[in-house]
Amino acid sequence: MSGRLLIALLVSPLPLAANPVAEGADPHAIVIGRDYWMYPTEARSRRPVFAAYRSTDLRSWRREGTILELDKIPWIKDDGAPRHAAWAPALAVKNRKAYFYYSVGPQNPTPSRIGVAVGNSPAGPFKDSGKPLLTGGDGFEAIDPMVFVDPSDGKAWFYAGGSAGATLRVFEMADDMISFKREVAIEQPPKFTEGAFMHRRGKTCYLSYSHGKWNDSSYSVHYCTAPSPTGPWTYRGAILESDDTHQGPGHHSFVENPVTKQWFIVYHRWETSRKEPPMRGGRKIAVEKVDYDNEGLIRRIRMTDGKSPASPIPAAARD
Repeated sequence: MSGRLLIALLVSPLPLAANPVAEGADPHAIVIGRDYWMYPTEARSRRPVFAAYRSTDLRSWRREGTILELDKIPWIKDDGAPRHAAWAPALAVKNRKAYFYYSVGPQNPTPSRIGVAVGNSPAGPFKDSGKPLLTGGDGFEAIDPMVFVDPSDGKAWFYAGGSAGATLRVFEMADDMISFKREVAIEQPPKFTEGAFMHRRGKTCYLSYSHGKWNDSSYSVHYCTAPSPTGPWTYRGAILESDDTHQGPGHHSFVENPVTKQWFIVYHRWETSRKEPPMRGGRKIAVEKVDYDNEGLIRRIRMTDGKSPASPIPAAARD
């Protein structure tokens, strides 16, 4: 193996084309046109960067390139921390632009922060807004951003928080998508730890999130339902938990094929039967089919290996 190839493998997730489909963690997946796009926490990156991945079928993913480098954003260094980490991004599309939200570590001793950058394409390039969107403190960890643009009325809702603070905060985004219009007081969801994600199916809103410790077999996905993106929440339980051969599934996203209306969950996990914490090695990204019962509740999700579900978007979805 050449030195150049070895370096490439060390700085970017490796597409695998089967479950698990890629290396990395905290994947945010979204449909734009006829393509699926994914934005993860990069695997083994030597520098704090984010990249975009594209797929036509949810199974084979291609790295489209680095879209944001923390070292090149001036305000990142304002906290004086010697090192910074690029964690858990999310993408939203509105106003014919792509808005990229991302977590900036560390969490201690300086507070974590969330930034936002704007681009004309899901592949970038993205230009940072010039300042943090949200900063942690007073028991709140500003991590794990997610923005849900509600198809029912076009309003955009921002969700963030978790980890040591285990506190979820919700804001309505301003029209510019890089600032807040207001914060909404919400009831804390049961068993919430971090990694909130919102999706709507018909009249029901589904708030899903990770519970447990990120490097522990207790890490799992739970969810609530609600009549609106801000609640009130009805807790529905766990839908994705560790099994005999995979540990710590979580920090996920839901994505729908817009033509077939089939939903999928994109998440990370450890490929091991060892349950004693902490989990070691790199996390892997996997994709599973999601089914709902007659009452609209999510059926428990079973983790699979090998050939992952494929769901190409038919030509009827052409822009």
